[in-house]
Amino acid sequence: MKLLQKRGSRCIPILLLLLFTAGIIFIIFYCRKPRSMVLEFGMFTGSNWNVANANSFVIIDNAIARFEAEHPGVKVHYYSGVPKEEYSEWLSRKILAGEEPDVFMVLGSDFDQFSSIGIMKNLDELIETDETFDKEKYFSSALSTGKYGDEQYALPYETVPTLMFVNQTLLTKEGIQMPESDWDWEDMYNICRQVTRDLDGDGILDQFGICNYDWLDAVYSNGGEIFQTNGKTCYLAEDTVIDAVKYTRQLNELYQGQKVVRENFNEGNVAFMPLTFAEYRTYKTYPYKIKRYANFKWDCITMPAGKDGDNVSQVDTLLMGISANTRKEELAWEFLKLLTYDEEIQTQIFSHSQGASVLRAVTQSAEMEAIVQAEMEEGDTVISGKLLGKVIEEGYTAPQFKKYEQALALTNSEIGEILENDTNIESNMKILQRTINSYLQQ
Repeated sequence: MKLLQKRGSRCIPILLLLLFTAGIIFIIFYCRKPRSMVLEFGMFTGSNWNVANANSFVIIDNAIARFEAEHPGVKVHYYSGVPKEEYSEWLSRKILAGEEPDVFMVLGSDFDQFSSIGIMKNLDELIETDETFDKEKYFSSALSTGKYGDEQYALPYETVPTLMFVNQTLLTKEGIQMPESDWDWEDMYNICRQVTRDLDGDGILDQFGICNYDWLDAVYSNGGEIFQTNGKTCYLAEDTVIDAVKYTRQLNELYQGQKVVRENFNEGNVAFMPLTFAEYRTYKTYPYKIKRYANFKWDCITMPAGKDGDNVSQVDTLLMGISANTRKEELAWEFLKLLTYDEEIQTQIFSHSQGASVLRAVTQSAEMEAIVQAEMEEGDTVISGKLLGKVIEEGYTAPQFKKYEQALALTNSEIGEILENDTNIESNMKILQRTINSYLQQ
């Protein structure tokens, strides 16, 4: 009995020692085990280009899967179900609560404000110190959209130029050749004048040259500028702008006061209509082609050049940036690069979205043309990568300053009145320039 008690008393210290050793091993293992780090990403659902898109998460999910595989212990989290029209408010609430994502999509209407008040991180130092990064791989027009002043605050993710849609069936019926990509204002006006007519003899025009073409389209293609890049001055009294407004009125006068609307084009009764590349891709494919433009053959070309300009149109770009308050700067930069700079991810834009890649090599590739061709019916032509790249590279990008949206809306409204009324364009544009300058300099 005493022997058993003696042996038991010896076992207790050994057991305690084993437990202590096991505890030390557990602590060491726990401390060395990689802990999960969460990178927050902000995005909205659907398309930025206001067309149908059922695959808005595919590219992002693919990028996240790859990023997590390349960065063990890192998880990328995003909130699903935030529609584009609610995204600005959602992101603003996150910012006010100090919970903004590390990396996030930036709408054009938010970019100047976020950049100017320190919400977004200045990326210049990250760009300059990253030897694997070459900003020359981007289209310069797309990259410039992410600049505030001379500093880069965001990188482009997806871009969409404006193109001229052409009703080939109507032109063929009228014996008119498809315009070349270097056509000009005079070419377009002559075609519009030729096709505009009353087909049934009831005294009302029912076939037209163009719709949805406005003075801004004409300004961009005439080498004009509306505002100084810093937003201090406007150029509404410049000859390039005045000539663009005169040309727009000249086109409108062909229609004898009738309003030409998009439905007229949809019905096959209009020769030309500016639309975005996203709309081109959407409405060239089933089932949207059947719903919208099934009764005539159509394609797209560049916008006509003004007498002082070139075949230039507006280019819109979806941006992504990094929070100025992120504590995961290195990871945020790597994820931002994956989304905007990686050729494999950027190629997926042509498979799962309606825009174009912001990388020259991707958009101008044969692979891009093959992807887009696969979406279309046999016999449909596809815009070449070379032409698409030219349109994007040379495209007009809106300046970024705080009052831009308000100033443009006011300008557009006043010029609409000038076009509607039989007034002197030169004198009214000078008056409008003084009014807008006064607003900008307040």
